[in-house]
Amino acid sequence: MAKVKVYNMQAKQVGEINLPDDLFAVEYNEPLIHEVIVAYNANQRQGTKSILTRSEVRGHAKKPWRQKGTGRARHGSTKGPQWKGGGIVFAPKPRDFSKKVNKQKKRYALLSALSTKIKDGQVVVLDKFGFDAPKTKDAKAFIDAFKFSGSTLVVNDKNDKNIKLSTANIPSLSIEEVDNLNVYEVVANKNIVLSQSAIKQLEEAYAE
Repeated sequence: MAKVKVYNMQAKQVGEINLPDDLFAVEYNEPLIHEVIVAYNANQRQGTKSILTRSEVRGHAKKPWRQKGTGRARHGSTKGPQWKGGGIVFAPKPRDFSKKVNKQKKRYALLSALSTKIKDGQVVVLDKFGFDAPKTKDAKAFIDAFKFSGSTLVVNDKNDKNIKLSTANIPSLSIEEVDNLNVYEVVANKNIVLSQSAIKQLEEAYAE
């Protein structure tokens, strides 16, 4: 088991915790992480874009002028793509972009990403995370205490009103509950903060 330091929100060490190797020392698997992230991004797409083709635009298919003798280019309809207001060639239509990834792959990819973050020293463990009142300056003080640079993701067992309001105006700080944690967020954020309660939930949810 890996032993890591536990801090309070003022960046002072208050203890240590043992992290089980089967969850937080998983081998890095880049192809699997890539597959899961691609599927995650694809599943965020609504696929509702729709543009009219030449058969769907308003108008008629009457030939605008005779074929020969006018000195103008020949046309068969004003609904063609070369006309203003005409249809679009290969117009995008609603489609399903979703990709399916089984639970075991998602599980292993998440643990692999977290394990890599821990190995690289980009994970901080807190005894608890929360604010007594909704104050942005308290959330800013938390970031300054740890001297975080870049985006930071806090994984907590809950996201109450005080946490939401305190962190709402800090773009570099995001909060996620354990149940909603995914590989994309772990990889996309430079720093990961885990509360002890969040670690406990992860162990309960992912322990084999």
